[in-house]
Amino acid sequence: SDPHATKELCEALKKEELFILINAAGFGKFEPHEELSTDIIEQMTHLNLTAPMLLTNACLRSLKQNSGYLININSIEALRASKFAALYSATKAGLKAFGDALFEETRKSSLSITNINPDMTESSFYDELRFDVSDNKNEKLLAADITDAVEHILSMRKGAVVSEYTIRSLQFGIKKKTRK
Repeated sequence: SDPHATKELCEALKKEELFILINAAGFGKFEPHEELSTDIIEQMTHLNLTAPMLLTNACLRSLKQNSGYLININSIEALRASKFAALYSATKAGLKAFGDALFEETRKSSLSITNINPDMTESSFYDELRFDVSDNKNEKLLAADITDAVEHILSMRKGAVVSEYTIRSLQFGIKKKTRK
């Protein structure tokens, strides 16, 4: 989430021949918006939206030349509004809109662009949050579900693209954590 590190990475990537870019980093803090600090707002906006846009900018020429793939691992929150998720949802909706618009902008280049919108996925994302995914296997996704989606996207014939891929758990459930 360091803007300086993002710029350095972008400069390095501009020199590479690339076939795929997967924007998969994400950070969330789910509180009433008025309780979020300016630092949290800037960090979340940078990591969830600005950094993927900058990385895409750095890689786009090479990806287009190689008829490559741009995959944004987004969130179900890009598609809905949830209590205490105003900032997170806005950053994810922004990334989705960016991917959708860029798909139209680059459509003649044979660059495949996909937004993946997964539901709650078992990961370290929840380590610092007050809730976690459920223990019930039907109430959560696994990282393997996301990688299966990526493999499916990459296996499609050139000329066909899944522009949006939404993955939901069969049922909904969360696990509240006890406060420390």
